[in-house]
Formats: sequence, structure tokens, C-alpha cells
Amino acid sequence: MAVLDDRGTSGRGPERTAGAPPEFDRQPPQDIPAEQSVLGAMLLSKDAIADVVEMLKPDDFYRPAHQTIYEAVLDLYGRGEPADPVTISAELERRGELLRIGGAPYLHTLIATVPTAANAGYYAEIVADRAILRRLVEAGTRIVQPGYHGAEGADTDDVVDRAQAAVYEVTDRRVTEDYVALEDVLQPTMDEIDAIASRGGVSFGVPTGFTDLDDVTNGLHAGQMIIVAARPGIGKSTLGLDFARNASVKHGLTSVVFSLEMSRTEIVMRMLSAEAKIRLADMRAGTMTDDDWTR
Repeated sequence: MAVLDDRGTSGRGPERTAGAPPEFDRQPPQDIPAEQSVLGAMLLSKDAIADVVEMLKPDDFYRPAHQTIYEAVLDLYGRGEPADPVTISAELERRGELLRIGGAPYLHTLIATVPTAANAGYYAEIVADRAILRRLVEAGTRIVQPGYHGAEGADTDDVVDRAQAAVYEVTDRRVTEDYVALEDVLQPTMDEIDAIASRGGVSFGVPTGFTDLDDVTNGLHAGQMIIVAARPGIGKSTLGLDFARNASVKHGLTSVVFSLEMSRTEIVMRMLSAEAKIRLADMRAGTMTDDDWTR
């Protein structure tokens, strides 16, 4: 008697054709424990659902039963309803899919297998990675036949284009779309304008420490890319460090500095020089006075 795996295919795999590489008989990349842990965490915690929903699509799961459960969780979550073993069981029963996933007991099995719901995001990363590898394998399989057709006289450029498109499709799935409708952004924008007006025209931007510049920009805001352009040696790096120093030292905000021209010690020297009011040249030359060291 043939045993069916989770994909509904023979557990012995397809019959290998003469000369076919052994890779074609291997099971596609997947991680069932990770899939179970993701679903179990989502059944335990609403926060886990929020962590996972942007990372996975239903077909990222290898087992069809897991795809069905995930879709049910997303539907209930999207309607603002609780998603737990009881509600998911009722939803699947309503759809006529409860027996297909193994019945209500399997939902409790999922909960029992999850180590901790707090790690749902990490489990989801594993599932997503396996899904990408699985699609890459599928893309390779689709590329094989056009390759043989090319050898039989098909247009080679067309075959190559189709092969590239198959591979690009795998990577394109990893890009999350962040566009939103204008109507969805309108109200938050109006709220921000109203908040600025209530503060007397003061925005929430991060102050640069330069009053005239802050008057023009209302500070630095999330999502902006600020480019400081000037000839070499004018002081662009120093200005950037001053921005970071003002944000972190003066306002307690976290900042990070990436530099292709200064070492870590050089960056710290410049910041110490600015904070302690000590000449940078004296630091570099080791000619600091006792008073300088005290500062």
C-alpha cells in the first residue's frame, strides 16, 4: 500500500528516469516543527499574529493543512475576532475544512508543540526561508524543460529570458509592498497638522543643534534622507557628528554613525573634543594639559 505524504504524493517519490540526478527524488525544503510552532504561537497570542502576519503568506507553509489553518487565523484576525483553538475550530467547521486539517485535536497539538509564543517571529523566519528555497527548487524544475527545448531548436534568448523570469519571481516574493491609499493617510496627516498647531508650530523633529537650520526644517523627521553636500575638507563629517551628538547627548535619542573615512577612535575623539571644548589637534598630538584631562 502506498503511503501519501503531506502533499498527497507517494512517499516513495516519483519514479526516477534514466540518468536523472538524485536531487529530483529529494523532499522539497520545509520545516514542519517551525510551521507548527508558528501556528501554535498564533493560537496562543494576538501579539504573535501581529508579528507573523507581515512575514508569511498562506502558501509559505508546506503542509496544506497548515495553509488552511493560517488562512482561518488571518480571516478572524482581520475581522477583529479572537483566534484560538475554539474559534478556529468553529471557523473551519463552518467552512467544512475541520476534518481536512486533522480535527480540533490537532489545533491543541499545535499549541502543545510551541516552545514559547514570544518567538513567533523567529519561527516565521524559518518558514519563510524554507518557502523561498522551495520556490527556487520549483523554479529550477521549470527551467529544465525550456532548456531541453532550446537544445531542440527553440530560440535561446527566449529560453534564457524565461529562466531569468522564473528566478526573479522567487526573489520578488520577498519584497513587501508598502504603498497605501491616499484616503488611509489623510486622517493621520490631518491629526499631525493639528498637533503641530496645538504646540505653537513646533514639530516633533529631532533638533540638529543648529537653531537656524531647525527653524527651516523643524528638525529631522523619520523617513527623510538628508544629504549634506560640500567640497572636501569643508566639515561635512563634523557636521554629521554634531547632528548625532546633539540627538544623543542633548536629547537622549539613539543615533548611529557610519563612516568610510574615520576610525572609531577618531569619531570618539571628535565628539570628546566638542563636548569638553578641547582642541582636536591637542588630542591627536598628545599635548593636552592637566586642565584638559580634568574636563
